[in-house]
Amino acid sequence: MRIHIATDHAGLEFSTQLQHHLAAAGHDVVDHGPIEYDPVDDYPAFCIRAAQAVVRDRAAGVDALGVVFGGSGNGEQMAANKVHGARAALVWNIATAELAREHNDANVIAIGARQHTFDEAVTFIDRFIATPFSDEERHSRRIAQLAAYEADGSLLPDPRESAAGTTSPLPATDSFDPEAG
Repeated sequence: MRIHIATDHAGLEFSTQLQHHLAAAGHDVVDHGPIEYDPVDDYPAFCIRAAQAVVRDRAAGVDALGVVFGGSGNGEQMAANKVHGARAALVWNIATAELAREHNDANVIAIGARQHTFDEAVTFIDRFIATPFSDEERHSRRIAQLAAYEADGSLLPDPRESAAGTTSPLPATDSFDPEAG
């Protein structure tokens, strides 16, 4: 499998070690940067390029996934999710790694390099790679809804909409008073 990797300065050491681990496991590893330590570098371009490569490879029939790192993994996940067709999940334990693939068919995971040891992160990544998408109808249906929104902004109807067209779950006369407790 081809694995696209990206990080920022906070995950550079993890990224280098991970590339060796994945290559030793037989994966084709593609590094999207950075190539040297810069304490003020910016993760968006690195992570976006990795996500773009995953989407491009998968569209071409190449079995590919992505792993992006940063201090917390939050920003890296957000950056990857800006790519049309990327489904990036923040992973912090074995269960989230499995569910990201099994239920969400995530093709990119984000991990906080400052939140985990290298061994923990490798365990999450190996599980993510090894876990297939379940292909259950309910999960496929939900992924299709995300893809539809991404493509054209369409959403299922709001079940709270009344015949009058209001989308508020409260009547118009109700208001929130923080002092009322």
